[in-house]
Amino acid sequence: MLISTESARTNSADTRLACTLAAAAGALNTAAFEIVGFFSANMTGNVSSLSDHLAKANLSGGLFFLSIVSLFIAGSTFSTLMINSGRRRNSRTVYAFIILAEGSALIVLGVIENHFPPLSPGVALVMSLSFLMGLQNAVVTRLSNARVRTTHISGTATDIGIELAMLYEVLWRKTSPKDAPLYLERLRLHSLTLVSFLAGGVAGIWLYKLLGYSFLLPVGFGLICLALNAIVSKRH
Repeated sequence: MLISTESARTNSADTRLACTLAAAAGALNTAAFEIVGFFSANMTGNVSSLSDHLAKANLSGGLFFLSIVSLFIAGSTFSTLMINSGRRRNSRTVYAFIILAEGSALIVLGVIENHFPPLSPGVALVMSLSFLMGLQNAVVTRLSNARVRTTHISGTATDIGIELAMLYEVLWRKTSPKDAPLYLERLRLHSLTLVSFLAGGVAGIWLYKLLGYSFLLPVGFGLICLALNAIVSKRH
């Protein structure tokens, strides 16, 4: 699921990609909210907060939210540059290596937060996760040709509504039923993405309450295993 791209991808590969990475994103996003009270991957909310602080001339708060948005964009930019470089070299494992880097960074971040805590650990955590969520979102977007999103759910919820409307049209014979299997396939993909993000969020809160900042370690380890499995499978 981290190897085949665009038209070569199957719905099964997209579904597995969506479920695993959406669960990881949900865990990281909700745990960050539990720690500091806002999200690392919700750029709609963060830009709105930036607007609010700027309107009230609260420059320090505005600078903080501007940093979060900028780091998300920087993560996406860095990821895309790595993907483009890999594609030029015909490297089909470049996506897996980026996810491997994300998992490794989460483990390093967990160790730092536990043993070398910065002055504002929650702030450092959210900023780091914003970069990593931008990085992950770019990987998933490029890998699936924008069929899958994992770090935010607004678009996914919209897609669920669209597919339900298309199926309604088919049900009432307003459009041809020949595309009904495609609508059902897409509805399943988007619904499972939403449910996986939700389940990951619940697990993220439980892990944080149980392990503290060490919750980053099992999430990072899971991403590393996912990436290594893809790399090893491709080489064999």
